[in-house]
Amino acid sequence: MKKTKPDSHTNRNILLITYLMVGLFISMIGYFGYFLQVRGETVINNSYNARLDRFSDRIIRGELLSHDGRILARTEADEDGSERRVYPYGPLFAHSVGYSDHGKTGLEALANFYLLSSHMNLIEQTVNEFSGVKNIGDNVITTLDVDLQQTASDALGGRRGAVIVMEPDTGKILAMISRPEYDPNTLGADWDFLISGENTEAQLLNRSTQGLYPPGSTFKILTILEYIREHPDTWREYTFDCDGIYECGDYTISCYHGNVHGHQTLEQAFANSCNGAFAALGQELDAGAMHDLAEQLLFNQELPLSLAYSKGSFTMNTGADTWEILQTSIGQGNTQITPMHNAMITAAIANGGILMKPYLLERVESSAGEEVKQFLPESAGSLMTADEAEALSGLMRLVVTEGTGSAVRTDAYSVAGKTGSAEFETGRETHAWFTGFAPAENPRLAVTVVVEEAGSGGQVAAPIARSIFDRYFSR
Repeated sequence: MKKTKPDSHTNRNILLITYLMVGLFISMIGYFGYFLQVRGETVINNSYNARLDRFSDRIIRGELLSHDGRILARTEADEDGSERRVYPYGPLFAHSVGYSDHGKTGLEALANFYLLSSHMNLIEQTVNEFSGVKNIGDNVITTLDVDLQQTASDALGGRRGAVIVMEPDTGKILAMISRPEYDPNTLGADWDFLISGENTEAQLLNRSTQGLYPPGSTFKILTILEYIREHPDTWREYTFDCDGIYECGDYTISCYHGNVHGHQTLEQAFANSCNGAFAALGQELDAGAMHDLAEQLLFNQELPLSLAYSKGSFTMNTGADTWEILQTSIGQGNTQITPMHNAMITAAIANGGILMKPYLLERVESSAGEEVKQFLPESAGSLMTADEAEALSGLMRLVVTEGTGSAVRTDAYSVAGKTGSAEFETGRETHAWFTGFAPAENPRLAVTVVVEEAGSGGQVAAPIARSIFDRYFSR
C-alpha cells in the first residue's frame, strides 16, 4: 500500500497544536508556582475554607504570644482528651486576639493557618502520626505590647470607645482596645446573650476597626490640607475673626461651647479648633478636589488591613449645598471614620506622608522555638507629599503647645496631635477624639483615641493618650 506524505500545511497544524499544548502546560506550572507562593496561604486560610479546621484533628492549636513572649492564647487538654482555648488575660485582648469558638475573629482568624501548622522535628511528627498522638502547632508571636495594652485599658476604664497604638515607621500595632468588651474564656456560656436582641452593648464589635464615628475636628487635618494645596504660597495669610458663632445665610455654626476665639491666623484657628474659621474656609475650597483628597486619604476605599474593618465614608462633592459644606468642613455631616483609619492618616503624617500597612503578626516559630516565618514592614503608598506632612506636623504641634491638646503637653517629650468633639445625635454628648504622635520631631509612636459620649476631646481623650505616651517613653 502506498504511503501518503503529510503536506506542509498539516505539519504546521501539528506544530501549532504542539506549541499550544506546551504553552498551556508552562502556564499551568507557572500559575501553580504563583498560587503556592502568593495566593495559596490566603485561600487556605480563608474563613470559608472548612477543611482547614480539620487540621485540628491532627494538630494541637499553637499559642499566640505578645512581642516579648507572654502567652495571649493557648490550648489546654483535659484528661479525657478534650481541648479548650484559654486566654490568660481575659477581656484585655478580646478584640485584638479574638476568639476561636463560634467562628474565628482577630488574630485567631488571621493566624489560623500558622497555628494549625506544625514544624516539629520530622521524625517526631512521623512517630506521632503512627501512634495517634497530635503534633504541636506552631506559635505566632504578635506585635502586641502587654504593658501598653494594659495602660490603654486602664486609662479608658469602663467608658465605651477605642484606642489604637502603632509605630508610624513600621505599621506595627502595639495595642488595640475596644470597649465594651467580652471575656473570650466564657464566650460559649455568654454567646446567646451576646448575640441576643436584648443586648444593646455590641460587645463583639471591634470598635477600633469596625466602629464608625463622625471624625469631628480631627477631620480639620484634611480641610486644612486641601486649603494648603489650593493656596500653597499664601495659606499662612488666612485670618478669621471668631465671635463664637458663624452665620452663613440661614445657617449657624457654633464653636465648642460657644468659645470666642477672637482674631485668628490659620495656625491659631487649627490649634484652637475654631469651627467658625473652618466653616468659612470650607466654602472657599473646591468641593470636587476635597472629595478627591478624602479618597486619596482612604475614605470610600479599601484599607490596607488584614483584620475585619468598616470603610470610612465621605459624600461631599461638586455641587454640594451650603449646609453640607459647612458641616463637612468641621468633620460633621455624613463623614464617618473608624479609629484605625484615623490612626493610619496620623501615622502617615508622622512618617513623612508614607503609610505603612498596619500589621499584628511579627513571626512564626515552631514549638521548639525555631523561626518559621518573619513578617516585615510593608509600605501602602504615599498619602501626601513630605512637605505636606511636615506642614501638618507643625500645625499639630501647635495644637499641643498652644491649643486644645494641652493635656498631652510635657517637658519629657514632644507631641503633635489633634483633638475633636464630634456631634452625632441631637441632645446627646459629643464623642471625644484625640489623634497624635510623639516625639513630634522624630515620631516613634502614634496614638488614636475615641471615647463615646464623653464631651471634649482635649479634656477626655487626650489624657488617655498622655498615659500611653508616658508609659512608652518611661521604659
